[in-house]
Amino acid sequence: MPALLCCKSNLISQQTLETENHKRTLKRAWRIYKCGRCGGLVTAWSDKYDGEVRAYYPAQKDINEELPERPRAFLQQALESLHAPAGAVMLAASAVDAMLKLRGYTEGSLYSRIEKAATDHVITGDMAKWAHEVRLDANDQRHADQTAALPTPEDASRSIDFGTALAEIMFVLPARVRRGITEAGRG
Repeated sequence: MPALLCCKSNLISQQTLETENHKRTLKRAWRIYKCGRCGGLVTAWSDKYDGEVRAYYPAQKDINEELPERPRAFLQQALESLHAPAGAVMLAASAVDAMLKLRGYTEGSLYSRIEKAATDHVITGDMAKWAHEVRLDANDQRHADQTAALPTPEDASRSIDFGTALAEIMFVLPARVRRGITEAGRG
């Protein structure tokens, strides 16, 4: 069974086993992997031990292709860096910054760009608050603030969740709407 993506090439095969359904018509070859970095486990199955992986758990998140290249790359790298939370937090903040810049918010600091996007109703007030949390968490890491706690994987996940939500609102949903209008013949 081929290796899977979880912290990239750090997966170590731990165990293999075979299962079948109650009618004995569906056999699955399973492999359990341990990530050498984060210590997490991934299970995967195929029809045979050297076959193509059909599914794996937990499933890997992918960043929507509707998101422009730069913020998509930052978010994808953040996802792939959850084992290094400080880096993931900074990458998620970079994705937020890149998205705002793509929407024309290029002047001033990230703080002022977030505020301007909220004033222009591109994001809600609550989204601005969350964006500022992501910004501040990243600042703590970038400036090596000695009084700030190092982020946890959960902290990094929250930053990525915001970046993903912002991407949905600013790029993915508008693209779906445009596509739907075009497909309906009204565009």
